[in-house]
Amino acid sequence: MSRVASSRLLPRISALSFCTASPAATAASSSSSPSTAAAAAAATAAASEASSTSGDPSSQPPPAARKLWGALKVAAFAAVSAAVGGTGYASYAYSLEELDQMTREFRKKSKHPIPEDASGFEKFQAMAYAAAMKVPVAAIEGYLDVRSQIEDQIRGFSEPVSDKLLPDRAPQEQHILTLVLDLNETLVYSDWKRERGWRTFKRPGVDAFLEHLGRFYEIVVYSDQLSMYVDPVVDRLDPKGNIRHRLSRVATKYEHGKHYRDLSKLNRNPAQVIYISAHALESSLQPENSVQIKPWKLENDDTQLLDLIPFLEYVAMARPSDIRAVLASYQGSDIAAEFIERSKEHQRRMQEQKQSGRIWRR
Repeated sequence: MSRVASSRLLPRISALSFCTASPAATAASSSSSPSTAAAAAAATAAASEASSTSGDPSSQPPPAARKLWGALKVAAFAAVSAAVGGTGYASYAYSLEELDQMTREFRKKSKHPIPEDASGFEKFQAMAYAAAMKVPVAAIEGYLDVRSQIEDQIRGFSEPVSDKLLPDRAPQEQHILTLVLDLNETLVYSDWKRERGWRTFKRPGVDAFLEHLGRFYEIVVYSDQLSMYVDPVVDRLDPKGNIRHRLSRVATKYEHGKHYRDLSKLNRNPAQVIYISAHALESSLQPENSVQIKPWKLENDDTQLLDLIPFLEYVAMARPSDIRAVLASYQGSDIAAEFIERSKEHQRRMQEQKQSGRIWRR
């Protein structure tokens, strides 16, 4: 090949080799360019849309609508608060029976039938009133039902287990008085120490007290302790069976955080019931039937039970028509000591009468 020919071919070969040196890169660039362009176009459109939206005040809700929505939320909150507050006040201030009586007429009016001879306007008015009152009446009735169920559940825990805690008396025992005795610090004292655990001690004179008065009274133990404690203690305290009945915590009335003895549930004439306890005025709902004695806390020289025997025996023999009147005459004084003083005074008067009678006969 001549020099002239080779010099003419060199530029073409070099140009050809430059164009065909990277065919894959050329293909990749050609294939990726449409997707890149599409992504860029989408981003540009989104940005323009966002800018147009943020800049367009017509897309935002008007101020009047926002104020109306805020007022509706405040009104709804106020209505709910008023309903909750009214329900709470009604629950606190009125009993279930009072609320039922107060709302009975209102609920009855909402269910008043429409007369057949009523005009069209009157029928429409009655239907509109019934529709408007449907929700309040349903709310009131629902509240009364729920409260009734709740109070029934609470009553099962707070009220005595029965309205007749003791069985009916035999006809030949209707005249016998009922002597109700507390357990802790009255007949016994329970003490706990780390080295020995729980131990129960009998009050001095309790054996003679139960055995002697068991011939005159129907003796009942009425405690605020659980039966798992009362039963074994009474079994060991009274093996001779002078205590006829025993009542535990399920027979008490729970109120204001305390367990009270409700003597009206004993199925006995209240005029024939005496309740003796170291905490009688604090634990009984009938203080007029109660005799309070000194709490016993392991004092060896205690004679409270023995001192009461003469008074209780006299009452049982005298059979007053209402024991509450007798107890009221001793109110504010130590019954045992006062009874001894009255007995001495009575004997002194009897001696004076005898002496005056002898002088008169002479």
